[in-house]
Amino acid sequence: MDEKHVDREASSGEEKIVKNEYHETLGTADDEQQTPEVLEFRKKEARLVKKLDCFVVPVVFLLQLISYLDRGNIGFAATQGMIEDINLRGADLNIAVSIFYITYILAEFPASMYVKRLQFNRVIPAITFGWGLICMCLGFIQGRGSLFALRILLGAFEGCLFPSLTLFIANWYKREELGLRISYLFVASALSGAVGGLIALGILYMDGVAGVAGWRWLYIVEGIITIVFAGMTIFLVPGHWSTAYFLNDSDKAIMRVREEAMAAYSGGTGHYTKADIKAAAKDITTWVHAPTQIAMVTILYGFGTFLPVILKFGFGFSTLQTQYLVVPVFFWGSVAYFIGAIIGDKYNARFWGVIILAPVGIAGYAILLRYDDISPGVSYFATFLISTACYLCTGTNIAWLGMNRAPDGKRAASMGILLTFTNLGGIISGQIYRSDAAPRYTLGQAWSAGSLAFGWCGFWVLRTLYKRRERQKAEARAQGWQLGPDELWTDRAPDFKYQF
Repeated sequence: MDEKHVDREASSGEEKIVKNEYHETLGTADDEQQTPEVLEFRKKEARLVKKLDCFVVPVVFLLQLISYLDRGNIGFAATQGMIEDINLRGADLNIAVSIFYITYILAEFPASMYVKRLQFNRVIPAITFGWGLICMCLGFIQGRGSLFALRILLGAFEGCLFPSLTLFIANWYKREELGLRISYLFVASALSGAVGGLIALGILYMDGVAGVAGWRWLYIVEGIITIVFAGMTIFLVPGHWSTAYFLNDSDKAIMRVREEAMAAYSGGTGHYTKADIKAAAKDITTWVHAPTQIAMVTILYGFGTFLPVILKFGFGFSTLQTQYLVVPVFFWGSVAYFIGAIIGDKYNARFWGVIILAPVGIAGYAILLRYDDISPGVSYFATFLISTACYLCTGTNIAWLGMNRAPDGKRAASMGILLTFTNLGGIISGQIYRSDAAPRYTLGQAWSAGSLAFGWCGFWVLRTLYKRRERQKAEARAQGWQLGPDELWTDRAPDFKYQF
């Protein structure tokens, strides 16, 4: 008998021994209530999760980072002469930013509902190649018409990515593991600003090479990088854990047990029904998460896209200074978010993180509103306060909704509704930092401060709703609740515990 066959037999035997006990002790933290077999299985499971973090997370992280680079480089291009070269006037830049989110919004809900059915390993490489090609073509635009047309197409392709990535992650990780992994997407979003600043700084020195302006090289180089990575994702994104190149037979046996434990949350074939959409739409928390996220996304996209513009035309820094000054601001935002996500995940305290840090961001915007009374240095410091809050608040709300939805169909529909409505914030963000509002940008700073305050209130409402449901569930469990034979298990079931 060959070695692989022996491994499969061992894995299968191990799986049968621990499966029932593992399911029974799934929510138990007390080691004394678990058999030695289950404890050993958990150790192997922990090693498996680390392996997933090495092979799944980096791909997702880089896809999100490249996506935000390609959508946000319009801010850097604007500071390097694009406005003058293609003769943009008035609100043309703002329109170019906003129209991206029209097709972005339209793409998100269908992507949420169909990506699993169409298979992640097909969809993700295809959309990545599509937006990379469009990004490269932006380097050859000659006027506002071609800029607008390509931004619309870019939004259609990138709009498919975020729901694809969140659902892809959810098919590998249990929900108590999910919050930290979703946070990596927003760490990538923040870090993309820092990376974009470094790339823009380097490409400044390519200005005039082959007779091509530096901002055009910015689009061309970033587009080529995306196309190359799209080719790599064909091999890096598995269609299913059973075909993953980085898992051995023992790992796959563990994944099989995990899949059964996650079946109601992440299982299914991706063939969702109207009932799933109806369940998501009837849940009132969906409609609290959504406007809260509109407010958070307005800040995220407004700050991420227009910070280079604000630094140059608002604070008075030179083009060169602008490119390197954005780097520490965005880098700090990624660090703050990562630390907040780890603490929130470890202590199940995501709510308190956003409640404490949202006022820090509001203080940053309040400082910027005192434009006439403060120096550029103080204004620059205020951007660090804003960066501390905006990524954490945005990412926490999405993770909070995702981990508090079951089964898979309701979660996908809820995520689709959330992302469709909330990216209205992208359209808003493109209009509040008007070109003619420089150098104060009063509307943008005031609107953003108000959005953070609105989101802060929304988080309190969500906590109240989830806590009330938890009390009702505790009462049902005390009365001996049992799932009926024809009753569908969802997040509203008394044995489903909400994460905070």
